[in-house]
Amino acid sequence: MINYNLKIIFILCLLGFLYGCNKNSNKTPATAPEGMVWVPTKTFLKGAKEGDRYAMKREKPAHQVRVDGFFIDQTEVTNKQFRTFVDETGYVTLAEKPIDWNAMKKDLPANTPKPHDSILQPGSLVFNKNVNNVVNMNNYSQWWTWKVGANWKQPYGPGSTIKGKNNYPVVHVSLEDALAYCKWANRSLPSEAQWESAAQGTNESTIFTWGNDAEKLNVSANTWQGQFPIKNEAKDGFSFVAPVKSFPPNSIGLYDMMGNVWELTSDFFNVNYYQNIDTSSPLVNPIGAKTSYSPNNPYQQEYIIKGGSFLCHASYCASFRISARMGTSFDSASDHTGFRTVVTPNMLIKTKNN
Repeated sequence: MINYNLKIIFILCLLGFLYGCNKNSNKTPATAPEGMVWVPTKTFLKGAKEGDRYAMKREKPAHQVRVDGFFIDQTEVTNKQFRTFVDETGYVTLAEKPIDWNAMKKDLPANTPKPHDSILQPGSLVFNKNVNNVVNMNNYSQWWTWKVGANWKQPYGPGSTIKGKNNYPVVHVSLEDALAYCKWANRSLPSEAQWESAAQGTNESTIFTWGNDAEKLNVSANTWQGQFPIKNEAKDGFSFVAPVKSFPPNSIGLYDMMGNVWELTSDFFNVNYYQNIDTSSPLVNPIGAKTSYSPNNPYQQEYIIKGGSFLCHASYCASFRISARMGTSFDSASDHTGFRTVVTPNMLIKTKNN
């Protein structure tokens, strides 16, 4: 009888322990990595929300998603953080490397003529601040310039510098560069689902990181005010990229999830993905489409970028919304794209054991 009672007590204690673990699974782990915020496990509405007048077809239908808890950077990776990575590893970004035309033309339509050698030089895309007139809003080349010599250290080309801008988000980094940083830091890029979970904060179905009130945009995020791309009235205090933490955080302490710079994710960009998924029950830790597809760029694989940037305006991309999603190629870089990283408790355990 004693042994039987002990067995019952043991089973009850075990069940209590398991229940307690499950009950507390959303609690913040004891030690958070420096500069990171815990995003608890939760189920939320991913995709276009009811009442979002800017929502695009590729954001529909909205669907329930469950994402396990993880840590995410409080801000976008800064120039200071990226410089530490470069100093320790000697890494050279894609924008600093010579261009291989034979490799590049594989991602272009057949018989694309080779540009002049003066153009095929290391560089990156820079927003043209001197646009006076726009003929066709579908012609992006009117406000984008390929700037030879532009890279993360020289964001506007030769002669420019990031001196005094340690706390600005690093830009002119491609997905390839961001993944190299992640490998060094034992981090990963967020999936789109992780990114949206973090952006929602304690909310579950809001359009913006601060709620559903579009009138709060100018005081909540660094975006474009005025006539895009001719004049930015800078009502939010910034004409172009802003230092991190220049605007209020969301409900769990994350800064600049909307505006400032686009943020890279690990998911393929596929405009048809949402239309092809089963929305009858919540998707658990989804990692996106199996293949990339964009009718605007059928020759390259594209990955999802989130959050919009300082260039976002209601008349143009209106991507200052949680559900907004656009694509960028693996090797693309510009002065309005950066990234932040995530890490799971399991990743931290593996690091500790190694």
